[in-house]
Amino acid sequence: MQKYMNEELEKLKEEFVINFGWAYKAFGLSKLMGHIVALLIYSPRPLSLDEITVALKRSKGPVSQVTRRLRDKNLIRRVWQPTSRKDYYEIEPEVFENAFRNNLELVRNNLRIAKTFKQRVAEISNDDVNALDNRLSEMQRFYELMDKKYKEFLDEWEVEKDKIEKIKING
Repeated sequence: MQKYMNEELEKLKEEFVINFGWAYKAFGLSKLMGHIVALLIYSPRPLSLDEITVALKRSKGPVSQVTRRLRDKNLIRRVWQPTSRKDYYEIEPEVFENAFRNNLELVRNNLRIAKTFKQRVAEISNDDVNALDNRLSEMQRFYELMDKKYKEFLDEWEVEKDKIEKIKING
């Protein structure tokens, strides 16, 4: 029975990691990023770089580069282990919110682009820029609305986080 449970858990982990990889690829990110995030979400304890490379059957170089990028995006964090000199990693407690905030920053960057080029187009008096001006206006309105909705979502998420914390505390 125990062997069957271990096989089922291993199968579950493998499918979870693979699916996260495809989800990340759908967002234009590397599958390896998704694999590492999924592995660390799944793991009940921090994992060393060596453990990550073995679990994912990947070489150390790409895994090291991707863990650095994931740390820069606040999706994983390096943790100290008193019994080892190796680097260990775990999922950031706010991983999902941080991923959302990373997307929000992309939205805001696109909004800045729209505003900047809309101003530059306004300085040009040429009929050939009318189409561009219209598209930039649409782009600006689109990303302003996205920014507004993202802010609303984050406000709602704060309420949900409080509920989750209360459930954790009260059991």
